[in-house]
Amino acid sequence: MRTLILALSILAIIDSAHFAAAGLSDTPRETAAPADTASTTSEATQQTEQQIGLTKAKRRNVQRRLTTLGFETKANGTFDEPTRAAISRWQEENGYPSTGFLNAGQHKAMTDAAKQAAKADRKDRRRAGNRTRYSRGGGGPIGVIGGAVRGVGGAVRGVGSAVGGIFR
Repeated sequence: MRTLILALSILAIIDSAHFAAAGLSDTPRETAAPADTASTTSEATQQTEQQIGLTKAKRRNVQRRLTTLGFETKANGTFDEPTRAAISRWQEENGYPSTGFLNAGQHKAMTDAAKQAAKADRKDRRRAGNRTRYSRGGGGPIGVIGGAVRGVGGAVRGVGSAVGGIFR
């Protein structure tokens, strides 16, 4: 039985060797379909925004995404005047009619852009070596001082035992 399994394994390896010899594929992969231009270019109104069905939590997420993209607004879940102004500035910067309201296409475009910006920000922080949040260092000034005191205490004990050994 073991011999049969071994023989089948060897045959499978030999048969699949031509895949390894073929190398990397040069055929392009399918990319994501572009967003529907009709829904992204049409003017957004209060009605189109209501069709998205934004709950208070989703409105907070929109506000956070605006902030991630550089359009500072308070994430309170209410599309108040400062939020409408931030949406208008985002629309203007991205070539949409500046209405202060979102439609489904604009909402998706904003979500995708914010995800890409957050991803790029994480990569930049990693490249910069900014790992203070997860640092395993001395634990701040107190930890460093505590470590130094422990080191000195150990040295003093070592000297005491060496001196004690001399006078015995």
